[in-house]
Amino acid sequence: MTNGERAARIDEVRRRLHRDGPPWTRGQGLDFETVSLPRPDCDLLRDLLVAERAETVVEIGLAYGSSALAIGEALSTVGSARPRQVVIDPFQQSIWSNVGWDLLRDAGLDRVATQIEAESSTALPGLLAEGLVADAAFVDGSHRFHEVFVDLYFLRRIVRPGGLVVLDDHWAPSVRTAVAYYERNLGWERIPDPFPGGSRQHIGNDPGAALVDRCAAFRVPEPGDDPPFTAFRSFWTERP
Repeated sequence: MTNGERAARIDEVRRRLHRDGPPWTRGQGLDFETVSLPRPDCDLLRDLLVAERAETVVEIGLAYGSSALAIGEALSTVGSARPRQVVIDPFQQSIWSNVGWDLLRDAGLDRVATQIEAESSTALPGLLAEGLVADAAFVDGSHRFHEVFVDLYFLRRIVRPGGLVVLDDHWAPSVRTAVAYYERNLGWERIPDPFPGGSRQHIGNDPGAALVDRCAAFRVPEPGDDPPFTAFRSFWTERP
């Protein structure tokens, strides 16, 4: 099977998922639409990773698999001889009934993807110890501040210098505040308008707050000495 044929197979599974919905849901109304990255944003994520020529991508949070399929399509489009996709989700079986992983298998991505059913706070140190070097990461796991902060701490050491860290739900104050530390204190560079025309949402889901892009992307800087504690810069973001 050629890379083009692999990408076409993945695209067909993606089309079916967004047209018909997943074969199983938690049964909570519009749960799939609420939890999953919408197809237009998935397309933009795919295009961003293709433009970066990403060959190894780490994703935190699998759920229904919409973003994971887009990442897999990007890897197939790039056509690396050794693509690698690592998806971390401790609840894929217990909460999501393996629906996301089953869709990845339907798309033929189990040949390049590895599923880790563990908390990202324990899975990421293992990947670091293994020596994994990723070109990009997509963060859509726990949205609690301390857990996002820990995810970014390890991804800073896993994603190569110049690579990308993309965050979903950047409208959430907890997510915005966590990444703001790395931006303001460690030199992470925010990429301007990485998802042109993508979804937007009010900060904190407050209609009176600013409207911001749902997803944000940051470039990991070249390694250097960590700044002294005396150079600490406040990273509290705007209130919703």
